[in-house]
Amino acid sequence: MRIGRCLTVLATLGMLGVGAASAQTTGVAPELVVRNWYRLVLELVRHTPTMSPPVASRAMAYIGVSAYETVAAGADDMTSLAGQLNGLTDVPTRETGAVYDEAVALQAALSASVASFFANTGPTGQRAMTAVTDKFGAKVSEGVPADVVARSAAYGRAMAAHIVHWSQGDGGAVVENMGFPYDYTPKEGPQYWVPTSLVRQQQAPLLPQWGNNRPFVMPTGNACPLPAPPEYSEDPGSQFYAEAKEVFDVAANLTDEQKTIARFWSDDPMLSPTPPGHWMSIALQILERDGADVKTHLDVMTRLGIGMSDAFIGCWYSKFEYDLVRPVTYIRRVIDPNWETALITPPFPEYPSGHSTQSGAAATVLTALYGDAYAFSDATHEDDGLAVRDYTSFWDAAEEAGLSRLYGGIHFRAAIERGLDQGRCIGEHTNALKTLVK
Repeated sequence: MRIGRCLTVLATLGMLGVGAASAQTTGVAPELVVRNWYRLVLELVRHTPTMSPPVASRAMAYIGVSAYETVAAGADDMTSLAGQLNGLTDVPTRETGAVYDEAVALQAALSASVASFFANTGPTGQRAMTAVTDKFGAKVSEGVPADVVARSAAYGRAMAAHIVHWSQGDGGAVVENMGFPYDYTPKEGPQYWVPTSLVRQQQAPLLPQWGNNRPFVMPTGNACPLPAPPEYSEDPGSQFYAEAKEVFDVAANLTDEQKTIARFWSDDPMLSPTPPGHWMSIALQILERDGADVKTHLDVMTRLGIGMSDAFIGCWYSKFEYDLVRPVTYIRRVIDPNWETALITPPFPEYPSGHSTQSGAAATVLTALYGDAYAFSDATHEDDGLAVRDYTSFWDAAEEAGLSRLYGGIHFRAAIERGLDQGRCIGEHTNALKTLVK
């Protein structure tokens, strides 16, 4: 199991290095604490049944805020997110004049945060969290005075507790039945979503109220509204029929490259780190390649987590506002009753594309940080047997991620293109945050 490999590597500290000492760090470089916990988070997502993409994005965002605020409290060139994020009140402060070790504080904050947001993961995940907490905790404390360790760890735990408490009031803290409501009455009419799976649990759609959750930065879940999708019609001359026919025709003529793209960006729950985890993986690869310091790590990962979490709130608001039928339902009803998709259709409404909205938000955030023409390679699925893919920019990757859903037979073109537009709008809200003082 992948999480087993991750646990073995992390628990034996084989991936942990010792960085150059700073005024407040005598052993492990704090950016390594950030990277290694995020690596574990990406594996935990694969093994936690409730971690659908919206739920995973929420956890990653709060974990990022916890880590960011822990370091920002001791840095003159980092601005707290308290007062900038909806509902986040002033965070715990450090003792004036006292010495703190950043790696120890981060280790405590991340350990507590991850344990809270992945409290319902399975036995393997629980062992992984315990091992990294205990063994890595001992590693980061080596050579650090006992009083500094105690003070720093207590502060990290206090920050995590503050952020976890804040998270409880956002509307997404409790996920019952893996996010599928026990009672749900579908709307009547051929244009509306109907179940696309025979699984009993999925006769209701995933997380229909998620769009009403408290966003991190957007004022409301509908802060980036979308126009209505093309008007439903079964007339072969209509725009709606044309979009469905495009999905049908593309599926019948998929190239090997298109099949690879569909699989590369599929990021199915329980089989991958999910779509938001894929973008987190991209960011981690870039940060490690660049040898970024801890403040850059936290700025990038926290902004990215916030942007994608808000993207799922905004996307889900629109999905259930329009409640649009999926291509597989329409095509089997109107064009070909025996039609099959290349990928499994997710159990929720079609418009807009979640992959597109969250990828558009991610690309907007990362482009603001790295520039319009930042080329990179993505090895997220290398361990899964998929080749590394190269991109000329973040938008190059985001647009491919969106199109992957057309190739998979999952989305109409309007949902993809307007989802990317919605993601751009949501990402700009995140880009307005003040973090590092430059």
